Amino acid sequence: MLAVELYRSMKQVEELEKRLEILAPDAPEKGQVLDELRRAKAERERIRAMMEGAKYS
Repeated sequence: MLAVELYRSMKQVEELEKRLEILAPDAPEKGQVLDELRRAKAERERIRAMMEGAKYS
């Protein structure tokens, strides 16, 4: 099930990166998207680390 969660997390990061590319540099929601992207990347890395740990257990 971790693989499914990782996949979803990766897709969320991709979607947020696309949204960020589309936004104008001075768009008011840019800060919110950047914050969501930061959290999504952290979650993705947390899941990857869990998978790595499970691989060696």
